[in-house]
Amino acid sequence: MKKKHNETDLFIKREKKQKNNLQIYISVLRGINVSGQKKILMSDLKKLYKNLGFKDVITYIQSGNVIFKNKKLPDTELAKKVEEAINKEYDFEVPVIIRSVEEMKKTILSNPFLKEKNCDTKRLYVTFLSEIPAKENVEGIEDIDFLPDRFIITGKEIYLCIPNGYGETKIPNNFFEKKLKVKATTRNWNTVNKLVDLAIG
Repeated sequence: MKKKHNETDLFIKREKKQKNNLQIYISVLRGINVSGQKKILMSDLKKLYKNLGFKDVITYIQSGNVIFKNKKLPDTELAKKVEEAINKEYDFEVPVIIRSVEEMKKTILSNPFLKEKNCDTKRLYVTFLSEIPAKENVEGIEDIDFLPDRFIITGKEIYLCIPNGYGETKIPNNFFEKKLKVKATTRNWNTVNKLVDLAIG
């Protein structure tokens, strides 16, 4: 009886240790549930993530934002797993971009537009890139004038200030994907902050 009790204790300890070793990730999907194309219910997306072995899966709004826990792996490796699973299940491609919660916290703290006087956070957006773009591609667009819209590229993030709203901008995802030759997806400032809040509980 004592032996059985000890085995149960060891199992519980192993489970706790495994859970403590998990990293928190935030994934943002590109172009689902927009204009009736590439529809995925968030409940189904949550199930897909769980079937991949991800833990504590949380979805946020319908545009494809998923928080989950997993052992530490490169974000590109995790993204590929999700992309392949979606393609297999739905027979269409969805770019997936993943950041650790620590990376996302840094993204929030590093927004250069927040330093500006009278900054309206409702006009701020972040475009997340799948990888750091080539230097020559970045240099090719840095000096183009899109005023009143402005952008600042920092590593795998592009900070945007769009005074008249994202729907009217000349620098949407397609622009950056074409010019930088990487996958991209954009979220408004409120969503970026909300995802971190949900991730850290």
